Amino acid sequence: MAQIGIPGLILILVIALVIFGPKKLPEIGKAAGQTLREFKNSTKDLTDDVVDEIKDTKDVAKGKDNK
Repeated sequence: MAQIGIPGLILILVIALVIFGPKKLPEIGKAAGQTLREFKNSTKDLTDDVVDEIKDTKDVAKGKDNK
């Protein structure tokens, strides 16, 4: 994947400013931040569920071995 340098970032921001205007840009940034935060929380919850399920499965397997 190609690296985006400072000039590329500035170009993207200028294009976004021209397309969306100065009033909409903060709203779009806020919405993008909230979306990323929700995605991160959902991913963490899903990972925690899988880890808990693995631990439960190991506990059940250990319980069968001890009997």
